[in-house]
Order: sequence, then structure tokens, then C-alpha cells
Amino acid sequence: MARPIELKKLVRAAGVVLWRTGPHGVAELALVHRPKYDDWTFPKGKLEPGERHREAAVREALEETGYRVALGERLPTTRYPVRGGRLKRVRYWAAVRISGCFVPGREVDELRWLPVDEARALLSYDHDRELVDAIRKFLPERF
Repeated sequence: MARPIELKKLVRAAGVVLWRTGPHGVAELALVHRPKYDDWTFPKGKLEPGERHREAAVREALEETGYRVALGERLPTTRYPVRGGRLKRVRYWAAVRISGCFVPGREVDELRWLPVDEARALLSYDHDRELVDAIRKFLPERF
């Protein structure tokens, strides 16, 4: 029988799947590259003490992309193991950019806007690909 995860071992996090209308009227998703892990993923991060998931998702989007965002539909929660035998639980929302611009930094050095299928192919993790599959139902084929 599987043991429940102890709360002290659970890493609570929140993130966004940013989307926009691309130059040809096709939905595009924003992926970030993290040089520390050399991976392509969606903006996300741990909750700060006393912070709610929605607040953390908006803050992490700003910190990692430079974009102020508006949250939309709730997407599936992902869970995966991280260092120290802990489990990371990330709650996600679809989001759109309100303002701001991307500036490369230490944590995220590149951001790419890609059509949905290209974004899905570039992602480093299967749990992120599941988010792409989930957001598709909220995105029109063409605008």
C-alpha cells in the first residue's frame, strides 16, 4: 500500500501556460529555457510562505518572463519527484500577457513563442506535454 506524502516533503508550486495569437493567427505557447537544468518548460516556481497558488503563478510568470499576466482557465495539476525524496505539486493556469517584455536572466536565459505542436515537441518533460494537451481545448484553431 502506498504511503501518503508527508506535508513537509511536499513542494507546493504554481505556474502558467502562456499563450497568444501568433503572427499568422495561430495559437502559440511560451516556453522558457533554464540553463541550470538545460531544459524547456513552462514558467513555475515554489510558493512563498503565506502565498496562495494564484498569486504565486502570477509572480513566477513575472519573475521568469518579465510579463504581467492575466490568469484564465485552470489546467491540470502536475506531480513529480524532486531531490531529497520529495514530491513537487504544481498547479497551473492558462494565462495571457498583459504587459512587459522578456529580459534574459540567471534563472531563465531564453523564451520562445512557438505554435502548439512545435512547443509540445520542444518541451523536456512528459508532464509538461500533458499540459499542452489540456490547454488545446481552450485554444481556437485559428483566430
